[in-house]
Amino acid sequence: MASSGTARTTEELPPPEPPAEQKPPPLPPAQEEFSFLPLVHDIIKCMDKDSQDVHQVLNELKNKFQEMRKLISSMPGIGVSPEQQQQQLQNLREQVRTKNELLQKYKSLCMFEIPKE
Repeated sequence: MASSGTARTTEELPPPEPPAEQKPPPLPPAQEEFSFLPLVHDIIKCMDKDSQDVHQVLNELKNKFQEMRKLISSMPGIGVSPEQQQQQLQNLREQVRTKNELLQKYKSLCMFEIPKE
C-alpha cells in the first residue's frame, strides 16, 4: 500500500529539465578590477600636469573596458531573455512547491522517528 502511494507521488513530479551548463561559474575578480575611477583619476592628473603619459593611461582604460565587455559577454545566462528567465523561475518555484508537498507527505507517513529532547 505504501509502495503504491510512493509510485503515485513520483508520477506527480514534473519531468526533470535537461541541465543547461553544469560548469560552475568562474570566480568573480576582485572588486578593484571593476573600478574605472582610478584610471579616470590618473587621466585627469596627467592632463593637469601636461604629462605625456596620458596616452598610456587612456590605453589602459580602453583595455579595461575591453576586458569588462569580454567578462560580461561570458556571464552565464546573458543570452536568456527576461521572459525565459521568468519561465525558468516559475518552473523552479513549481519544483520547490512540489518537493515541499512531497516532503510533508513523507513526514506525515510517520515512517521516521524524530527523537524529541
